[in-house]
Amino acid sequence: MNDDVRNIVLGVIAAGVSAALGWLARTYLWRRKLRRKQEFFGLPENSESLLVVNRDPAASEPAVHRFDVFALLELSALIKDCGAHLQMVTQDATQQGFGERTEFCVGGPASNRRMLAHMAAMLPGIRVNIDPEPGPERGAFQIGGERYRLEPGVCEYVLLARLSAGENTRPVFLFCGQRAITNQAATRYLARHHERLNRKHGNSTFVLLLKVVNSQAYGPDMVELVADVTRAAQAPLPAAETVRTSHRAS
Repeated sequence: MNDDVRNIVLGVIAAGVSAALGWLARTYLWRRKLRRKQEFFGLPENSESLLVVNRDPAASEPAVHRFDVFALLELSALIKDCGAHLQMVTQDATQQGFGERTEFCVGGPASNRRMLAHMAAMLPGIRVNIDPEPGPERGAFQIGGERYRLEPGVCEYVLLARLSAGENTRPVFLFCGQRAITNQAATRYLARHHERLNRKHGNSTFVLLLKVVNSQAYGPDMVELVADVTRAAQAPLPAAETVRTSHRAS
């Protein structure tokens, strides 16, 4: 074997080794990223999860609002990416205990009694006005000493929460919006930012208040993080006279 042939052979071998090492490195990074995602969502390979759907309060018969359907599709994709399975149930047919399976609960307490139960048990510092009568306080959030009013199509709020009862339990994710389109906005926000949320919060409980801006023009895509309200959400509500109304920035 002359020098030229030897160099060609060595070059081919080096290229093959480099390609194999690159493939192994990419596979390792992909698997590590997947494990972190599975841990954050509590969805190991082939595990079971629960999607709790609400009902559209404006419908004459039991139905799911189309924006809530879009939210469920966003969540279904997340669950599939983790290699897990899902079961979809309506809010009035759920009897699972807290933390048995990862749960994704969609819809405000007016349309989802499961959401109402979770908030009453885990988030005593939040109150949602579910009065069906029209008025400026309809749908408003009270979080600690702040109140956030609904301005349909202009400025709307949604709570995105990850609740954990302990190390050996699965998390419960809440998407509690003032309107159905804000539920979809929260699921999309989670899908886009779960890596950052994982780095910041890990497997602990968090409650975020998000603002959906000008949904009549931009749909569920213009979402701003207002505040991390975890501490206020877990504390008792203050006296009524200390509550302030937060106004939308112009």
